[in-house]
Amino acid sequence: MTNPHSPADDMVYDLVSIQYHALKAASHYDQYFEDAEGHPDVQEFLRQIQQQDFERAQRCHQLLGELTGAGMHTPS
Repeated sequence: MTNPHSPADDMVYDLVSIQYHALKAASHYDQYFEDAEGHPDVQEFLRQIQQQDFERAQRCHQLLGELTGAGMHTPS
């Protein structure tokens, strides 16, 4: 059995930081899309990295749940 990690662990802090930055970037994409108007190749690239940021944030959320034990509880 593994020891649960506390929120003070460096690894947990790192994952929270990665998740935060991925979600923070997501709040800027509307402006990026507007700036790239008329450039479908750039807009497609922006959509791809927006999706990657979303997936990165979700994966961090999942890992944080596992590391802190939040993902171990089953609903009653």
